[in-house]
Amino acid sequence: MEFTFDALRYSYPSRRNLVYAKKGMVATSNPLAAQAGLAILKQGGNAIDAAVATAAALTVTEPTSNGLGSDAFALVFTEGKLYGLNASGPAPMAASVAALKAKGYPTMPQVGLHTVNVPGAVSAWVTLAERFGKKSLSALLQPAISYAEEGYALQPTVSREWQREYEKFSKLRQTDAIYQHWFDVFTDGGRLYRAGDTVRLPLHAKTLREIGESRGESFYRGEIAERIDAFFRENGGFLRKEDLACYHPEWVQPLTVSYHGYDVWELPPNGHGITVLMALQILKGMELGGCDTFESTHRQIEALKLAFSDAQTYVTDPRYMQVSVQELLSEAYAEERRSLITDRAILPVCGKPKAGGTVYLCTADAYGNMVSMIQSNYMGFGSGMVIPGTGIALHNRGSNFTMDEGHDNCIAPGKKPYHTIIPGFLTKDGKAAGAFGIMGGFMQPQAHLQVLVDLLEYGMNPQEALDRPRWMWTGGRKVSLEQSFDQRLANELLRAGHEIEVQAESIDFGRGEIILRDDNGTLCGACEPRTDSMVAVW
Repeated sequence: MEFTFDALRYSYPSRRNLVYAKKGMVATSNPLAAQAGLAILKQGGNAIDAAVATAAALTVTEPTSNGLGSDAFALVFTEGKLYGLNASGPAPMAASVAALKAKGYPTMPQVGLHTVNVPGAVSAWVTLAERFGKKSLSALLQPAISYAEEGYALQPTVSREWQREYEKFSKLRQTDAIYQHWFDVFTDGGRLYRAGDTVRLPLHAKTLREIGESRGESFYRGEIAERIDAFFRENGGFLRKEDLACYHPEWVQPLTVSYHGYDVWELPPNGHGITVLMALQILKGMELGGCDTFESTHRQIEALKLAFSDAQTYVTDPRYMQVSVQELLSEAYAEERRSLITDRAILPVCGKPKAGGTVYLCTADAYGNMVSMIQSNYMGFGSGMVIPGTGIALHNRGSNFTMDEGHDNCIAPGKKPYHTIIPGFLTKDGKAAGAFGIMGGFMQPQAHLQVLVDLLEYGMNPQEALDRPRWMWTGGRKVSLEQSFDQRLANELLRAGHEIEVQAESIDFGRGEIILRDDNGTLCGACEPRTDSMVAVW
């Protein structure tokens, strides 16, 4: 790869410039976490070590998006090969449609005990460190432990999300005392943390230390697992220590499509990264025109709508999918879907291919290793369930299941749900070209698509691509736009039948980072203006 973009061109409002480095780079949504990863690189660790250290630090410095009870996914390029890791957890063996109905739920709950699957993030740290890392897990968790014990200053974007969660759980606590455990851990004696406040999480530090010393065994098969089991038994939840004990993350083969001379990589289902690849397959058979034209924007939206409709119909645990990823990504199916795109906004429906969320981080080192990694509780702090005495906030990924027994993604014992978190990767001629990702639930594949088109179709530099105002399809013909989105272009989309809404805040439009590598080994990094992110370099 050769950097051919203009490093001094920033077409959209931004407070940031590109960052270059030779020895190492860590990019993520929180500056303290980025520095934790960089410190590991300077101590002789590699990019995989730095990724684990950064991921652990993010559970402390940005608990509004992830925690010790998260899931995680990763793409790792090392020794000339790309590896995929799926560390999302399945539903407990006691979970089922019948069990939920017996507890009075006609549809999947969004928070609470019954939205918790087996959390996989800790297993991802262990697995990555043991297979590819150079340092012990305890050493990699030490920066996070220090932040949790000694305290850290709360960043602005995190404080805003913390306030939203505080208000949400305050209402839930009025009818269910189980949410008091959240207040015991994530408030200052009941007081909401504000930007600049010092946050200390001593229970979190204790649990991190136990995870490091036991190499994760305590979390899945030891004392921590016993605590989780006791909490769910006492409160009538489904998760048991047996579910934790039999869990292991999966090494999976990443999926890829070629686009403008690059191979774009995403992880296979149960994640919805395949949405990005399906949309690219559709677009690469079309002329997009200029980057700020109606034709380009409209066709990207329409391709995304078609791809997303398929993903939301078919993507789930691959053991339960009615169609294969090969069918969804085939050239013939892409051509069929492409034929549906006109100059008017369509109402998308899923096709029949058989007929023919979060925090993100990326790291790189001087040895050619690169990591694209994402972990998430989903919906802020997740389920709202916090295990007493541990600081563990559990995700609510089970809420992405459906209780429709005719749907591929219907909840079942031991089944993984449709998952929103997706790391991305680029290669060119078999060499690592870049790691990228954008957080934001169902916005993630939409932001991936927009950033990739800007990078690969229009030759933007990575900061420019991240700065560019975004659109977000929200269903039917509805499209939300950032306030800074071009007014002329918004009017053209409106006249084409898109139902346009302009949002006051930008946080829902994704928060991402990119690290690219050229053929000389120079690293080029960029990070989001929509969050507290930082590119730390050496």
